[in-house]
Amino acid sequence: MTHATTPAEDLILGLTRVVDLPGITAATGLPVSADDITAIIREAERYARELLWPHAQAADRHGAVYENGVVRVPPSYHAAYKGWIEGGWQGLAAPSEVNGIPVGGQELPQALWMAVSEIVTSGDMAFSLCPLLTGGAVEALVRFASPAQQEAWLPRLVSGEWTGTMCLTEPQAGSDLSQVRTKAEPDGMGGYRITGQKIYITFGDHDLTPNTLHLVLARLPDAPPGTKGISLFAAPKVLPDGRANALRCGGIERKLGIHAAPTCVMLFEGAEAQMVGEPNRGLNAMFAMMNAARLGVGVEGVAQGARALALAEAYAADRIQGGGPISRHPDVARMLAEMRAITLAGRLLSLEAGAALDRARLSGASEARVALLTPIVKSWCTDRGVDVASLGIQVHGGMGFVEDTGAAQVLRDARIAPIYEGTNGIQAIDLVTRKLFRDGGAEMAAVIAEIRAADPRLAEAATALERATAWMLDRGQRDPAAAQASAAAYLDAAGWTMGGWMLARAARADDRYAPLCAFYLARLLPRAAARLAEIEAADSLLALLPAA
Repeated sequence: MTHATTPAEDLILGLTRVVDLPGITAATGLPVSADDITAIIREAERYARELLWPHAQAADRHGAVYENGVVRVPPSYHAAYKGWIEGGWQGLAAPSEVNGIPVGGQELPQALWMAVSEIVTSGDMAFSLCPLLTGGAVEALVRFASPAQQEAWLPRLVSGEWTGTMCLTEPQAGSDLSQVRTKAEPDGMGGYRITGQKIYITFGDHDLTPNTLHLVLARLPDAPPGTKGISLFAAPKVLPDGRANALRCGGIERKLGIHAAPTCVMLFEGAEAQMVGEPNRGLNAMFAMMNAARLGVGVEGVAQGARALALAEAYAADRIQGGGPISRHPDVARMLAEMRAITLAGRLLSLEAGAALDRARLSGASEARVALLTPIVKSWCTDRGVDVASLGIQVHGGMGFVEDTGAAQVLRDARIAPIYEGTNGIQAIDLVTRKLFRDGGAEMAAVIAEIRAADPRLAEAATALERATAWMLDRGQRDPAAAQASAAAYLDAAGWTMGGWMLARAARADDRYAPLCAFYLARLLPRAAARLAEIEAADSLLALLPAA
């Protein structure tokens, strides 16, 4: 079986004919045509092909370097970042102005930003993390910063002149942010002094830009305990008068993958900062950044699947065994087909979530669809990214297990995505305890109805997901622990089912996708039923839990 389309062609079809981005934007006064979309995707493809893809392995080998308190990124990243700025990529989806303040964004849709992000992340995942976090900082500041703060910071972040970080995690406070101890003391002049340690701060320090704006969760002296006592602050690396702020990188982590992305221990030693938003409501602002990042991380899973597939297809076409290329061996063909189908399903599901966000922002539609899809995209796409990267190594055989082909790097890099921005287990719990219950399952029911209508071959899976949703809603009210015990299986089944829905829509839009859709529905969709069979077995897990 062949699949004659490229990732760029898939993204163009997905945006223009599957999620209908031109139609979404047509009524806003800022229409984005199919030609516009095609031109942007092609230019992003050129950027990644020329400045990222050829250097990704060398960047991984070089890694980020920490010496004498200074963090340096691989040499190739300087040209890549220069191209990023010159292309105006950072401001693609940012507003052109906020509160009457020109900030320089292009105001293009979020779904288009996600498509560009996939291409860039396929080129080099470690590099892509820097602009991803800057984009999240822009999102938070647009929504919660004061006009004076927006004027001071947003133009520099939107242009890429500065980068942004998200400083949440501390040694004792990972997913449980109620344990944050970093302190913010008023300085008597309207500002604050931040003292504390943050860990796992991606691109917390680097030599790509002269300044970095750190968004930091910290507690005021009179803050109530728990998450209700957390405020958000912004602390630049370099102060407006040119002085170095009292913050520094104390070291970078030695990691399984993404070696070229510095993951920093950041020490705030009385750093000058401003509060963003209201006191003790920092999580509200930070979650604006995290929700954007969660969709971005889901795209990372898709992108690593795409990179693994490209490497595996090229290798299988050239590797001669048994008198012909291994791409013609049935079991290798099976693995490649799985990689293609899963990656395309995740790609289109991510675009569907991006389009839901655009409908909510541009036309005032309900945010229920994007809220429902976000944990599924984040979790299912990143888990599948790891699966596809592992299959890519298998296609390469022994050559995949050594570093020379690049297949091993993809698996190492992909493995962080199921952990980022709230682990996938947390995303599953969020899906079943918040997203389903907030509307009694109404939005999931609407999605299931669309799945059932998309293709008769999806009817049985839709009914099974419908039944599982009813079980979750009923059991979750009576026994929340049982719902949480089955949450990961439920989310996974939803992802497999929705992946079939997206491929059916692609096949309806372009018959080139029909063979891959048929393969997915016949060979991969049954995995949803296997996961749903686990749901009513929650008690078997609960019996294994240690006593409180």
